[in-house]
This record gives sequence, structure tokens and C-alpha cells, in this order.
Amino acid sequence: MPSSLNPAGLDPAAVKAGYEHYRRGDFAAAYQCWLPAAEAGDAEAQAWIGTLHECGEGVVQSYAEAFRWYLQSAEAGNILAQNNVGAMYGMGRGVARDDLKAAEWLERAATQGDTNAMFNLAVFHAKGRGVAVDMARAVEWYTRASHLGHAPSQARLGYLYCGNDGVAKDRISAFVWLSLAGNHGAGNALNALEPIVDQMSVEEKEAAHRRLAAFRPAAIGTSAQRASA
Repeated sequence: MPSSLNPAGLDPAAVKAGYEHYRRGDFAAAYQCWLPAAEAGDAEAQAWIGTLHECGEGVVQSYAEAFRWYLQSAEAGNILAQNNVGAMYGMGRGVARDDLKAAEWLERAATQGDTNAMFNLAVFHAKGRGVAVDMARAVEWYTRASHLGHAPSQARLGYLYCGNDGVAKDRISAFVWLSLAGNHGAGNALNALEPIVDQMSVEEKEAAHRRLAAFRPAAIGTSAQRASA
């Protein structure tokens, strides 16, 4: 979980040391490094403590404790924690389900560039959870995340451009997004791509390959982040 806010006077070395312990799989040692910083108000440490409680790593697994720490971190401005708070509100995990609060937190994180939050917020718009059903907004958020290399968003966007869920069919766009998603193993993107390719003209295929070749590296793929709604 990348760094966010660190209150004045706190030594970031403890947070860094905790990460090194975590990377080696010594979750109990990571917890001991992060807990004092988290209790002192370090937003990154709070987010990591939330992760440990959510996954049961080095501590007894507790969604309620995970949510409590994520919320503190989110309120202090940690973007990934904001997504996780939104996702946990959306799933009713560690807190009573509340789609309105979920959408609010997801939008906070999404507008600051968190791709998982963009994906989750798109799902909310597509399903009318906490916000009005708005497929145009869903496509917008999937598209923003897709351009940043978020494979699940690319796969979903490609699926929509196959003419699903009320989105107008666009074979070239479907080809591009499903190809990008499939190139790094997102779901059944390549299976969904096959019938689209069969429907495309030679000219459409040439245009699709030109668009595919033009994408900057970010759209080619990023590693997955944490919880989704």
C-alpha cells in the first residue's frame, strides 16, 4: 500500500521497516513496527494495520478492526484506504452495508486517481448502488481506469463495447480493450474477443491494431490493488 500522509515529527523509518518485515512474510514483526506509528496518527501505518486485520496476517482476522483502521487512514487522506472503506461499506464487511457512504468514499478515491476505486465506482453507477443508474458514467470511470492500465476495467469495458448492458456496439473498441486485458490474463477477455474478431472487417481490424499499437505503457497493465465492491 503506497505512502500517503505522515504527521509532522513521526519517523517514517518504522513504517519502512514494517514494510520490509511484511515483504519477508514476518507479519507479527510488521505489526509491531506499524502499531505505534498508527496509534500516533500515521495514515500509511493505519492502512497497513487495516490490511493485517483484514487478511489475518500477524493478528486475529477481524473485518471490524480492519474497517476501523482503514477509516482512520481514509479520513487522514490515504487514497487506497478510502477505496477500501468504500468497498467495505459496499460489501457490508466489518460495518453495516451502506451504499451511499460506499459511493461517497469510492468517488473520493477515484477522483484522486485510484484505479480500483474507479472500477468500483463504475460498478455502482452500472447497478444504481448509492447513485443513479448511469451507464455513461460507468463507461467513463471504466475508461479512465483502463487508460491507467487497470486490467479488470479493460476487460469490463471491452465486454460493454461488445454491445452489452445498453452500450452501443463498437467492435474496434471492444477489440482494443479485450486485447489489452487478455494480454495480462484478465478473466475470459480472450474468449470474449474471438466472436468480435469474427465480426470485424479487414478495415476494422487494421484500425483496431493501429489503436492498440498507440497505447502508452500505462494502458498495457498494472498490478491489482486491494478490495473491490
